[in-house]
Amino acid sequence: MDDRIEKHIELKAPVARVWRALTDHNEFGTWFRARLDSPFETGKSTRGPCTYPGYEHVQFEIVVTKLEPERVFAFTWGPYAVDPKDDSFNDPPTTVEFTLEASAGGTRLHMIETGYEKFPSDRRRVVFRDNEGGWTIQMENIARYVEHAS
Repeated sequence: MDDRIEKHIELKAPVARVWRALTDHNEFGTWFRARLDSPFETGKSTRGPCTYPGYEHVQFEIVVTKLEPERVFAFTWGPYAVDPKDDSFNDPPTTVEFTLEASAGGTRLHMIETGYEKFPSDRRRVVFRDNEGGWTIQMENIARYVEHAS
């Protein structure tokens, strides 16, 4: 089984626009569907509730590990922490890294999520499968957001 999720997408928007959608906590929250309580800063966490219908009880929290303007944005998070009363709340964090590159049509966005090797094998399959599908949706969400929002 793979220990990383990788996604690539070509966005019809300039790098500066994609960067803002990724690193402004309010814009990130809009397309990712989370209401985050503070701006992204290296070494600091931000949190807030998920805004996806049916998942409003989920608390979203990330710790920013890298902000290289218009190039790399990375964070750690508990990708499956759904409920403090549930075992998933104790899952190890994974690392998500977005890299941006100018392309002829706008921006090439690359996302890698790593850290699945820290999960027990039975749990890894579930979390990996769910996140694989989730990242497909999120890449479509950011594409719609940057290509249609001002």
